[in-house]
Amino acid sequence: MVQVSRFWRKDEDPGSEIRCAGSQDDHWYDRRRVVLPAFLAGLVLAFSAIVFATVRGVGLWRQMKRTGAAFSDELSSFDERAARAERLLAEADRSNRDLESALARLRVSRARLDVLLGSLEGAQRRTRWLRVLLPLR
Repeated sequence: MVQVSRFWRKDEDPGSEIRCAGSQDDHWYDRRRVVLPAFLAGLVLAFSAIVFATVRGVGLWRQMKRTGAAFSDELSSFDERAARAERLLAEADRSNRDLESALARLRVSRARLDVLLGSLEGAQRRTRWLRVLLPLR
């Protein structure tokens, strides 16, 4: 086994010694021991993130389906109410037209009645003297 000293030399120059801290292992610079666990930890974290995102995405998709169903129900209800309001407005418009035509007929009838009443009053004025001759009942 090769003994590694506590001092590393850079180009064998005694003035460029780097002292290794006492808490560090003699082989602290060997990265092979760290790469595999770091890769596995990263792989586990990435897989966990994918699973988490997938679960949240599925939950979001289900919530969007429920929300869309609620919106479509409300929109269909609104469409039904709007159609009913249109029908009622059409019926009111038709009733209004019927009322206008009835009012026109009533005005014509009232004018005829006024003419007849005027004729009756004129006839009564002309025949008033005959009442004296008619027996009273």
